Amino acid sequence: MVVAVTEEKGATQKQVSPSHLFGDAYHEQTFHSNVAEVAYLKAEKRGFLPGFELDDWLEAEQECRLS
Repeated sequence: MVVAVTEEKGATQKQVSPSHLFGDAYHEQTFHSNVAEVAYLKAEKRGFLPGFELDDWLEAEQECRLS
């Protein structure tokens, strides 16, 4: 979930995204979380059969980069 931080300047408000506050570390953590979720869903769909963990992770990384 992304929560915006609000800064007040006079009578106006400016929305600041977490990526502006935390930079690349935020994007890296978000990307990693998204990959982990997609890889988990792939494993779940397959019934968690062992031996496909790396394939799931690499496919999930590719899908997350393309989205």
